[in-house]
Amino acid sequence: MKDVYKDFYKTIGERIREIRIKTGITQERLAYLAGLSTASIISIENGQSMIWLISFAKIAEALDVSPDDILRLNTSEPSMGYHSEFAELLEGCSQFEAEAIMKIARQMKQSLDAQKKIMLED
Repeated sequence: MKDVYKDFYKTIGERIREIRIKTGITQERLAYLAGLSTASIISIENGQSMIWLISFAKIAEALDVSPDDILRLNTSEPSMGYHSEFAELLEGCSQFEAEAIMKIARQMKQSLDAQKKIMLED
């Protein structure tokens, strides 16, 4: 691997590790969910190898994050742009409409959390 890219791949690996740990997934589990070997995950997290685009996509999907959350170059935390988009969605709603949207969003979040939990148990 060229030294020019070494820091980039190390940073990407560190972000993958950080997200994996925050979500409570082991390296072995991430490897299984992404269809990769545990050795590949270890190598990627340590920045010791270049990551193929398909492997990157599989890891992002297995971690249930946007690739942007891993690739962000100049920010320390994932972008939270959805907050303003959600606020715009609620703008101009009546109280009844806003409460209905919030109820649907909460139910969807609970459903997604339950589905994620099931996926992690497999």
